[in-house]
Amino acid sequence: MATRPHVCFDRILPRELFRPQATRPGRPGRVRAISPIGKAWMNGSTLHVRFIGGSAAQRAKAQEQAGWWTAVANLSLVFDNTPGAEIRISFDANDGAWSYVGTDCRDIPLNEATMNLGFLDGGTSAHEWGHALGLAHEHQNPAGGIQWNEPVVIREMAKSPNFWDAETTRHNILQRYRADQVNGTSFDPKSVMLYFFPADWTTNGIGTEANETLSAVDKQFIAGAKMYPKTAPTVDTATPLTVNARQRTAAAIGQFGEEDLFRFTVAQAGPHIVDTRGPSDVVMKLFGPDQPTRLIAEDDDSGYATNAKIAADLLPGDYWVQVRHYNRDSGVGDYSVKVRRA
Repeated sequence: MATRPHVCFDRILPRELFRPQATRPGRPGRVRAISPIGKAWMNGSTLHVRFIGGSAAQRAKAQEQAGWWTAVANLSLVFDNTPGAEIRISFDANDGAWSYVGTDCRDIPLNEATMNLGFLDGGTSAHEWGHALGLAHEHQNPAGGIQWNEPVVIREMAKSPNFWDAETTRHNILQRYRADQVNGTSFDPKSVMLYFFPADWTTNGIGTEANETLSAVDKQFIAGAKMYPKTAPTVDTATPLTVNARQRTAAAIGQFGEEDLFRFTVAQAGPHIVDTRGPSDVVMKLFGPDQPTRLIAEDDDSGYATNAKIAADLLPGDYWVQVRHYNRDSGVGDYSVKVRRA
């Protein structure tokens, strides 16, 4: 079949394999892309990139299409080939195209790739960069409008260029995320995160287009409140906290989707506690030391009532605390935050 597409692998870390994808009707909402919850980098992060092999032309294309995202998202990509780069790109033609999703890249050994660009058709690189920045496959959107003809899809994906068995095809194409696993649910047929699929792969004769550039919704979502808005606090404008301060620092989520960012310095290694107090149901993330892209822990309700609390042994260095309301779509309210040595 001449229209048989290349499709990238959905890379999921072993610790998350117990969270199977399943079909569930999507929540109502505006049109938007989807991002697995907890995979986004800290807003305003600078991510370093290292190439593992690849020709000058391949590297140039990967860098060019990365710029499509950073033109609208509040993120910076530095192509400096540093050994500790968060994103590491190989170009193995025998390994297809794939990328780990967002902050999962931090859990991959530094001598291994976090993305492979085994082919660079059209917007393939942009698609994989979408994964690296925290986006998922649009065809696995829980509100997806594709009515798959499963036997046909499984048969065709077993052929060149993919050679997938039935289980791999179900994982990478047919199964959908649960609505509670992702931010955003409405289906975007123009997304660069959606591959071309022939009409005869569906039961209603409606296929998808080959989207080779970012859609308007892709740009809106990656720059929106749930991902990387340019108007939100960044690592450079974080509110300072003092370890063992006498008073708690008052704060508030004043707008839906708002994220607050705080920064503190640990002078002496040891156990520390960061927690929130107040009537608002908040979620908290802790990053560091000295690297705002390194997620240490995330918590929802370990504190008093619906407050967040993280207890961890911390090394000397700078740390960042990110706080948002549990309900991004309609949650606002007051809270306070404090860090203390335990």
